[in-house]
Amino acid sequence: MKDLLVKNLNPSQAEAVLCTEGPLIIFAGAGTGKTRVITHRIAHLLASGVAPWSILAVTFTNKAATEMKQRVNDLAPQTCANVWVSTFHSFCAYFLRVESSKIELNPDFLIYDFSDQKNVIKDCLQELNIDEKKFKPSTVVNEISRAKDDLKSPSDIAVGADNNGDFIATIVATIYQLYQEKLERAGALDFGDLIMRTVLTLKQYPSLLEHYQEKYKYIMVDEYQDTNHAQYMFVKLLAQKHRNICVVGDDDQSVYSWRGADINNILAFEKDYPNAKSIKLEQNYRSTPRILATSHQVVRHNSKRIDKQLWTQNSDDGSVSVVKAVNENDEATKVVYLIFLKTIDNQYSFSDFAVFYRTNAQSRAFEDAFRRAGMPYTIIGTLRFYDRAEVKDIMAYLKLIHNPNDNVSFKRIVNIPRRGIGKTSLESLEKLAILKNMSIWQAFPFAKEAGLTKGAVNALNSFEQLIKAFADLKNNVSVKEVAKEVITRSGYLKELESEKTPESKTKIENIQELISAIDDFEHRSPDKSLAGYLTQVSLVSDIDSLDQSKGKVTLMTLHLAKGLEFNNVFLCGLEEGLFPIGESAFNPEDLEEERRLMYVGMTRARKHLYLCWATERTVYGKTKWNMPSRFVAEAGFRDEIVEREQAKRQNHYSLGQVASRDFGGERNYKKYARVEVEYRNNDAYSYDETAKDEPSYTLAVDASPYKMGSIVTHPIFGKGKIIEKSGTGDDLKLVVLFETGQWKKLLARAANLTLNQLGCP
Repeated sequence: MKDLLVKNLNPSQAEAVLCTEGPLIIFAGAGTGKTRVITHRIAHLLASGVAPWSILAVTFTNKAATEMKQRVNDLAPQTCANVWVSTFHSFCAYFLRVESSKIELNPDFLIYDFSDQKNVIKDCLQELNIDEKKFKPSTVVNEISRAKDDLKSPSDIAVGADNNGDFIATIVATIYQLYQEKLERAGALDFGDLIMRTVLTLKQYPSLLEHYQEKYKYIMVDEYQDTNHAQYMFVKLLAQKHRNICVVGDDDQSVYSWRGADINNILAFEKDYPNAKSIKLEQNYRSTPRILATSHQVVRHNSKRIDKQLWTQNSDDGSVSVVKAVNENDEATKVVYLIFLKTIDNQYSFSDFAVFYRTNAQSRAFEDAFRRAGMPYTIIGTLRFYDRAEVKDIMAYLKLIHNPNDNVSFKRIVNIPRRGIGKTSLESLEKLAILKNMSIWQAFPFAKEAGLTKGAVNALNSFEQLIKAFADLKNNVSVKEVAKEVITRSGYLKELESEKTPESKTKIENIQELISAIDDFEHRSPDKSLAGYLTQVSLVSDIDSLDQSKGKVTLMTLHLAKGLEFNNVFLCGLEEGLFPIGESAFNPEDLEEERRLMYVGMTRARKHLYLCWATERTVYGKTKWNMPSRFVAEAGFRDEIVEREQAKRQNHYSLGQVASRDFGGERNYKKYARVEVEYRNNDAYSYDETAKDEPSYTLAVDASPYKMGSIVTHPIFGKGKIIEKSGTGDDLKLVVLFETGQWKKLLARAANLTLNQLGCP
């Protein structure tokens, strides 16, 4: 069995699988089979006689954990049942529930998501009389989350603020303290609490730590480069007795510092474990040699990395192309047209394509272009199913049934559907609850004392009886049946049905889909309780909803792309100021992370990679003239920007032929431009915006003395180099990079430039 497990592995993979004792770090480059190694290593441990319950493997997404479980089951179906494979947060949620009685924690705790956290912070700001405009709830949530990632309490923040004279940090510490009090009163934890409370518990209770150290003798951590300090300490505590710890990751793919990830965790692993064995996985099974070479050209510019270079035995039948566009709409149009060219003969399906961008705001132009084309697409990372108002309403009912002290859920649905409990009544009751240091639910008996009218008191009593009836029901029927009762007996469904609008119909469909999701949970999960369901839902991530089998082009931000792969990838918006974003170009560490993000995007491509940029772009209402991202130059496209479709066909498709393609929707291709053109450094192209049917790019004769790369002198800005040009004649515009580091867009006829006759340097 052991020999069979490594038979089809390459030498580095086999070495990693067979190394089971002592600390091990596996530097697994993109597409080198890290999941294959982790799962084969688990199977090898089982085949070697290691008890399955003594193996713990943690990763970051439910999608990754599910894939690992399935692969381990395929390799060792008889012995894998008790191997623990999960996300960090899922394991810690389980740990805290199991050990709740020992650490004075309500075992029925809820897990607040980002939306819930913001609502609590808003209450804190109002109670503390702090202006929301100066302290935005989302910003405060992020500050508190980062503090928890670093295992810092409110008092830790306050002490640090006092020492540094940081007034803002002092206020954040005050909000943090009240926020924690409200969470405790509601019997709730947030994501940061799950890890932080687990670490603090293990430190505080030595006997508990020893128990779990003895229980999990073999620990594996996936995506180790993404761990924050709290996760680092969690792993270190569990592994410090037996030291059979294996971490797998790639420093070149560390892109989450903004949410607490510390690249130094992976770079310093061998300092933490001096006798650690280090193995590099460099054979890539995903991409073509050209894509790998181009990606390495970019990432090698980083200084803070472990030296490695991916290679592959795959054939080099792909391409890396640069697509230059006039603006964001032109960029989107070209992307859609290029996808059309590759799907017209069924060479690829739509699910073989992904469009990545740096910010969510960039998706608008692509959505418009795909809709005009009737081309199917899906966006990952926008409004999740569980973030839809009607779904959150039903979920709030379920949360309140599980834990009536949940103020956030209570306030959301106490008057949905309308019960005659007004805003003033609710505010009065909440103020009394705060004074008495209790939840709003616990303050019900004091409703008259709070000044509520008889009608409001009666409405509250009816609501209380309804929730109690649901709570009694949950002990006797399935979660799905409880949800069905909530939808009908609360009057929620009846109110939607009475509206008889397209919007209400959609909401009803979403609620029906929620019932289906609960049914799916009950079939898949061993824990079929309401607590189990609420925990599972709270830990769902954006990427878990991606289904690449549904025949749609995938649109998403680059940060969500890690771990995925597509035959064709478009990296869009590659312009200075957008990618690398903002001021990151002026901070070495931020710039290196932006470069790693670029590398992540590039290495998602199996066959064809397109690097797209626009000479001007309107973002947040402001139009800017752009230089191509430095990453385009680092990729090797310095003196020539080429846009070229690599398909074998040589002819141009007419718009009529495009429109005949069955995309399953309305087709409006009149604004589509042909794209099989090249942009070269000494040529200028003009765009005919007046064409009604088939706009196209035509070669314009450039008779001006200003050539790309020419040296010019400006009377104010000094000497510079022409790095871009557009237009002709009196409309000729130049982009000049001056020796000061500034670049300016100038109208040639009015700029009073002196041309250096020596030409290019």
